[in-house]
Amino acid sequence: MLGFLFRGLTGERSAGAALFEALTGEARQTHWYLEGDVPDTLDGRFAVLATLTALALVRLEQNGAEGDRISVALTERFIEVMESEHRELGLGDPTLGKTVRKLVGMLARRTELWREALSGGGQWADATRESLYRHDVSDPARENSEAALKEYSGRLDATSLGQLEKGGIA
Repeated sequence: MLGFLFRGLTGERSAGAALFEALTGEARQTHWYLEGDVPDTLDGRFAVLATLTALALVRLEQNGAEGDRISVALTERFIEVMESEHRELGLGDPTLGKTVRKLVGMLARRTELWREALSGGGQWADATRESLYRHDVSDPARENSEAALKEYSGRLDATSLGQLEKGGIA
């Protein structure tokens, strides 16, 4: 309705879509839910997607202005999809804004968490537990998720900025 007043920062509606689609595909992998014991619920799936997105955002931060541009596009796409998905779930305008702000805050918290873990200031085990689980989880399940996140982070690091923007992850 007021879209002409609140244009996106990227100026391109499709910016960030390819990378977000790649992250969504990764979040759909069954190992997160089977071997990793993340609940296969809306909350569990959000936790996986937000965790993978946070790791991608931290990776993008390492590339200055170009990484920031892609990071903004990815964040805008994340917000757009969260809003759309919650509208489909039946959330109306009075509560939608508050819900989306909460989800973005959860993404921001995970980004901080992974920024610290990747810089050596935090523990991967603790970051994995806090980022993916809202319940107690067995050590083998957490270790499986931790190993998968380390592997995923390594793939992000091995992928050029241009490939990330196109949705390619090594």
